[in-house]
Amino acid sequence: MLTVWTNSITVYTDSFTMDKLTPEQRRRNMQAIKSKDTKIEIILRNELWKRGLRYRKNCKDLPGHPDIVFMRSKLAVFCDSEFWHGYDWSNRKDNIRTNKEFWIRKIEYNMRHDEEINQKLTGLGYTVVRFWGNEITKNPEICADKIEELLNRATARSSNLII
Repeated sequence: MLTVWTNSITVYTDSFTMDKLTPEQRRRNMQAIKSKDTKIEIILRNELWKRGLRYRKNCKDLPGHPDIVFMRSKLAVFCDSEFWHGYDWSNRKDNIRTNKEFWIRKIEYNMRHDEEINQKLTGLGYTVVRFWGNEITKNPEICADKIEELLNRATARSSNLII
């Protein structure tokens, strides 16, 4: 049974879970979630750009459309938000309160899909790096240091092959 109080922002659903937004407000909220040029991507890209590192963003030619790609070094970088990609999933999935079955299925699918993309990119010779959003926001410099280290390794490997 679905009960909606029109004078209130509380919505009661048939599973006795509570959402503080109306279905229309929730729909608008979900539509506003971006898949590219997110805050965490921009923070990391700005740090890389300051260091003089140039990259492609949201590369459609590669599986999973990595957020940042260094084509010559074959390095693919993903900036994963904690909710959508299942950060600390074994503990956090119990905290989902509304539409629990749907969200668990959705996020676990995302996690499997991320692993499949990692395997496809690795099969194409790419090194795949994934950063959690909280890693990027707390210390983008450390994330950029890791990327620079991997780029330097790739450069050293390719120069060894030329000799």
